[in-house]
Amino acid sequence: MNDACDAAAIEDCNFHILRHTWASHSLMNGMPIEVLSQQLGHKNIAVTMKHYAHLCQEYKAERVRQHAPSFGF
Repeated sequence: MNDACDAAAIEDCNFHILRHTWASHSLMNGMPIEVLSQQLGHKNIAVTMKHYAHLCQEYKAERVRQHAPSFGF
């Protein structure tokens, strides 16, 4: 992984960052947070909520804005 990051001129990349990116994109693509928590191996969903719940809220708010009627505004 270090060789690939060096070749791509990507700094400060590690497995933890890739794991967090995967988890974030999974949630933003609709994965239930309970499923994500299990996939990440968190023993308590509170850990998952602490780090990722804001993405669920932002995702939901964006989807509401995207699909709600505009009423001409």
